[in-house]
Amino acid sequence: MDTIQDVRFRYFVKGEKVSRITAELKLDWKTVQKYIDKVDFNEPQPAAVTDRRLCPSLEPFKATIDKWLEEDRSAPRKQRHTARRVFKRLKEEFSDFSGSYRTVATYYAIKHKEVFSSAKVGFLPLAHRPGEAQVDFGTADFYENGRLITGKYLEISFPTSNKGYLQLFYGENMECLLEGMDVIFRHIGAVPEELWFDNTKTIVTKVIRGGLREITDRFNRFREHYRFHAVFMNPGEGHEKGNVENKVGYHRRNLLVPIPRFLSLSDYNRQLLEMCDKDADREHYRHDETIEALFAEDLKHSHKLPEIKFDLSGSGSVVANNWGKFYLHKGMHEYSVSPKYANTAVNLRKTSLHLIVLDENYREIVRHRRLYGDTKQQSMDWLPYLKQLSIRPRALKYSGIYELMPADMKQFIEGLSNTETGTVLKILAELTDRTGFDSALNTVKQALSYGASDAESLKSLYRRLYADAPELPPMPLDPQLPDIGQMNSSPGDYDIFLMKGGAGNA
Repeated sequence: MDTIQDVRFRYFVKGEKVSRITAELKLDWKTVQKYIDKVDFNEPQPAAVTDRRLCPSLEPFKATIDKWLEEDRSAPRKQRHTARRVFKRLKEEFSDFSGSYRTVATYYAIKHKEVFSSAKVGFLPLAHRPGEAQVDFGTADFYENGRLITGKYLEISFPTSNKGYLQLFYGENMECLLEGMDVIFRHIGAVPEELWFDNTKTIVTKVIRGGLREITDRFNRFREHYRFHAVFMNPGEGHEKGNVENKVGYHRRNLLVPIPRFLSLSDYNRQLLEMCDKDADREHYRHDETIEALFAEDLKHSHKLPEIKFDLSGSGSVVANNWGKFYLHKGMHEYSVSPKYANTAVNLRKTSLHLIVLDENYREIVRHRRLYGDTKQQSMDWLPYLKQLSIRPRALKYSGIYELMPADMKQFIEGLSNTETGTVLKILAELTDRTGFDSALNTVKQALSYGASDAESLKSLYRRLYADAPELPPMPLDPQLPDIGQMNSSPGDYDIFLMKGGAGNA
């Protein structure tokens, strides 16, 4: 990717000819042309799992080699380590070293280039130009379907015109960044020539001496696919992209006050794009033109959208534990799969909204809402567990799943026989499958309030709470019927009435 990026930067940004690029980079002209014409930067489909580490046999000695090469930065050029000298020192200083010279030379060549490659010549323009945009994240609260969420929003602003767009998310990660950028690019129908970023860990894994940066592979693929030039600010110098910093605050005050309330985040994000377009009808703070009119110049200096769709989702794999569950985010976020997949490797597909669990054939097993934050959280799909336990009710109280059940559900099940427990679990599975686990739990709470503890009561209460039964209108009365008034329904009155009836008959 480094070579591809270098070729495309020279051709598209610096305007160098193919012949010059081939000469300076010592590449075949066909290779250079292939990199220039490349339009699909999606990551190749995963092959069989192999050890892809560079020179894995050198793993115990890499830190030492890296240290020697870093120290060479301050040494005279003729007194720096060669691959042969590194190999000899390893043999002399480490009795357990048994590697070959070829392995050492392979690692040395790549690491030496990384340590001593000169930084690309670059500069920060004093004046903003059309087609330049800046990117940042802000923090905001919002209510989705009545639930308060402290989330993040991606902001992209265009300094020349002062137009900006934002998209709300539950958190801040690679999926949020890429999805937000893609949505905004597609809304405006173009890709800015240049985008400025902070050194966020989502993109930059390491800032190396001399201004070089280690960039995540997914972001590298994304920027080459959309063909924009990425500019990174100096560490701790966020003011270098002051336009987007101001736009983050402006949109929070004007579009996110009062705290937004909506049913669906996806629907609200579409509204936000329209609100940003409407906001651009105002006059620019410095020019006698509207922001929208100036934005037309930004679009003229932007690229067309790529024809091939880029896969914005992340991927991975994990092994479920004995209960068919797995943990992410340093063990803070817990997700369920199914008892069927206990101690089994499953595949993951990650979007900003969902975590999708797939089997070995990449068929969907379950879909969870994505968890965010640094607190312990759990996303549980109860349906497969309730189905499994209804078949083996004796195992319920000896499983870890019983301890995870809500207190009301455990109270309802407590004291039931194994046969009754199996029937109740089967009904709860059916209710969960129809309208979700929350509706099944609410039915259990209603049953407890009435003192009911049997399966038929659960079915009856569920029908009353969630069945779409029509409400009958009041019965019409003939206007000629005499008005006999409202009878008093006191039990004492009924006793008197019955006593009179009894005396009369006697």
